[in-house]
Amino acid sequence: MDSAEVRQRKPTAAEPTTAELQEHSSKPPTEPRLKYGISMQIVRSLLLSTWFDCCCIVIFATQLIGSPLYLIHKDYYYSYMAFTKQCFGLAITALTQWAAPTLFRVSGDASVRGQLHLSDDGLLRTTFPERLVLIANHQVYTDWIYLWWFAYTNVMHGRVFIILKESLKYIPVVGQGMMFYGFIFMARKWISDKPRLQHRLEKLKTQHSGSHSGQPKYDPMWLLMFPEGTNLSINTKRKSDAFGLKQGYPSFKHQILPRSTGLFFCLQQLRGTVDWVYDSTIAYEGPPKGSYPDKYFTLRSTYLQGRPPTSVNVHWRRFAMADIPLDDQQEFDAWLRARWAEKDELMDHYFETGRFPSELAGSIESKNPTEEQKVALEAGFVECNVRLHHWAELGQIFMVLAGVALLCRSIGSWIG
Repeated sequence: MDSAEVRQRKPTAAEPTTAELQEHSSKPPTEPRLKYGISMQIVRSLLLSTWFDCCCIVIFATQLIGSPLYLIHKDYYYSYMAFTKQCFGLAITALTQWAAPTLFRVSGDASVRGQLHLSDDGLLRTTFPERLVLIANHQVYTDWIYLWWFAYTNVMHGRVFIILKESLKYIPVVGQGMMFYGFIFMARKWISDKPRLQHRLEKLKTQHSGSHSGQPKYDPMWLLMFPEGTNLSINTKRKSDAFGLKQGYPSFKHQILPRSTGLFFCLQQLRGTVDWVYDSTIAYEGPPKGSYPDKYFTLRSTYLQGRPPTSVNVHWRRFAMADIPLDDQQEFDAWLRARWAEKDELMDHYFETGRFPSELAGSIESKNPTEEQKVALEAGFVECNVRLHHWAELGQIFMVLAGVALLCRSIGSWIG
């Protein structure tokens, strides 16, 4: 699809065509119930924290082992750190698969036709480009975990770069690991953030090795941004509406106003190296219309109390960089707010029907779908759970340390 086909469009109101989906859509959302009491929550907390902490420590140790590569060969260094980032993506996907099994219902408009598939093992497979900027509405703290899993479905979970608040880099082990990953930390003070952001973006425009598609001009990269700057809540919505009132902007029903400064700067800096901006609109099944999901789906409720979302619904669309106004910030700000207004319409459609619209019917490849998946595919949706292709993939997390331990043992035996 060339850029002329991708226009600034409003979401269609196409309804599912099958009786099964219409019947399902008519059901009101229900709030998931707590599955575990306090005692089981404590047990789960110990088990899951042990797993997660162990993975983080192992991955951080793996990063330290490979850090001298920066002085030896930077291409090897960046590829090595991408491998450790893959390991973290595997760890959080396994954590979600074990502790918070979640059904995903994925749809999109015509701009992403042919890019969503159902693999032979019933898992979502995406074929998005290797370089893109990904923007999303920010509902709850698990958004980034789920979007990282989307990168896994595209074999890009080692090339995710996230812009996040500066305080997170001070978390022991995890914060240092994210610094190895090249994540971009922002203090929300543009005077100090701008040079730091420019420095990191320059690195993302440097050619290294590691592509899956031959010899690209630039290194693979998915840059994830939440333009709203924070998640949706009663407090953030109130502040956003008050700001919008002062500026003369209409308020949104289901979102807060996006901030254009950081995204505008990123797109300007990456212009010529990235062709597409991918937009995902996320909705969580459970909370009724007019409520905010942060009251229902915290990290504790999702992973410890056994109350993950009944389903996570994601609608995809993309915009060509060539069609985005990047020469004037006021024009870009208006463009971004217009896209958020469209996302608000998508959210309205979701709350009315129980799912997003889709223009993907007939374009989703699949070989062995279940009966439920067949029904969804006919209407243009991919339905599957968050999971790994195979548990053996987790061996990657421990592979380097195991190899170093085996090497040290062999050297010790030889010396002895």
